[in-house]
Amino acid sequence: MESRNPAFRGNAFDQRGAAYGAAGYGAPAYGGQYGAPGYQAPGYAPPVSRAMTLDDVVVRGFLSLAVLVVAAAVAWVAVPTSVAVPVLVVALIAEIGIWAFITFGRKANAPLVLAFAAVYGVVVGIVSHSYNDVYHGVVFQAVIGTALAFGATLAVYALRIVRVTPKFAKFVIAAGAALIGLMIINLLVHLFGGDQGIGIRDPGSPLAYVFSVVAILVGCFFLLLDFDAVEQGVRQGAPEKFAWYCAFGLVLSLVWIYLEILRLVSYFSGRD
Repeated sequence: MESRNPAFRGNAFDQRGAAYGAAGYGAPAYGGQYGAPGYQAPGYAPPVSRAMTLDDVVVRGFLSLAVLVVAAAVAWVAVPTSVAVPVLVVALIAEIGIWAFITFGRKANAPLVLAFAAVYGVVVGIVSHSYNDVYHGVVFQAVIGTALAFGATLAVYALRIVRVTPKFAKFVIAAGAALIGLMIINLLVHLFGGDQGIGIRDPGSPLAYVFSVVAILVGCFFLLLDFDAVEQGVRQGAPEKFAWYCAFGLVLSLVWIYLEILRLVSYFSGRD
């Protein structure tokens, strides 16, 4: 569930939107040096790459989220409790594999991103179902909380209340990496004898509440980086394919926020 943390994600590419060139999508800007034959036969026309638009990102983002939601709903209904853990493990492995291929292979296209969304949806569906079985109603509250967080973050970005700078991007990535490091340490301590790990996931510890709130804020900061990547990509005329990278990043950030809100809400539900 926690393996998808945004520090290890597609947003590690240049948050300012220029990395689409480094990813190999900048070839058309070099006049025909790449992809065009040395001798251009009569009637030859080099391929034209349409520039990305905001609509491209919106459509691909909604499509990716729709696939994730459908997969989550199917997993919620169709995966029996008796096999939920094995299915979750397999889905996590597949998710990490696709994520790594997209992130380090710098390949984002419709099949890859939608496959990632589908596998990730299975993870989200199983986790959500398990939480809802124990804390009835927390999933709906987490969904509403995620929508509110998205709207508030978008407003903050649009109003330029927080400006995305290279220093801000480095801070957010470092914060995400630090959170992941703490999660890994907590998991290792829990596996090797510590019932509650180091306390960051213990509902009875104030540290758990603080950790979840910080994690939610960091998720919102990653959304700011996503918004900035979209804006810079559109402004700089990034190729249409870059929209899939943007959709990939948005899915990661939104699910990160959702899972952390789900956990935080469960803490309060457990106290009722």
